[in-house]
Amino acid sequence: MATAAQGPAARPPKIPESVLVVIHTDDLRVLLLERADRPGYWQSVTGSKDHPDEPADLTARREVAEETGIVVGSGAVPLDALLDWQQRNVYEIYPVWRHRYAPGVTHNTEHVFSLRVPAGLPIVLAPREHLQHAWLPWQEAAGRCFSPSNAQAIRELPQRVASRPPGRA
Repeated sequence: MATAAQGPAARPPKIPESVLVVIHTDDLRVLLLERADRPGYWQSVTGSKDHPDEPADLTARREVAEETGIVVGSGAVPLDALLDWQQRNVYEIYPVWRHRYAPGVTHNTEHVFSLRVPAGLPIVLAPREHLQHAWLPWQEAAGRCFSPSNAQAIRELPQRVASRPPGRA
């Protein structure tokens, strides 16, 4: 009997390199998304590279558009609103999600970004990925995240935004 992984619609294994994008407003309200595959699990935008040599900033822009409908580089959200923190987190992939990766892959490298957006920007969720969204003060958002690296990034947000060069979005 063929397994789902052997069928014609089988997805290739996920690349163990991803992005984390903390989306926020000027007053540091942070956008969180509730996972459709794990109700009650809240997170920022995340996603894996589509191919190994895909630049992390392109992955970040693509994932933001796919998961929220926000187009980085549009009139409302200029390209320089996306900030690459030049931070890499390496963490163990939760066992519940390891089946998505090649056999033997246990760790992921995550590239951290933030994205400043105007308050009131409409959000269009990818229904297969997320159930709902919430804009929360950064402290509350950090406390709601299930992922330690996501919570830590949100806790660092005020300092990262304050250290941004003048004239940057």
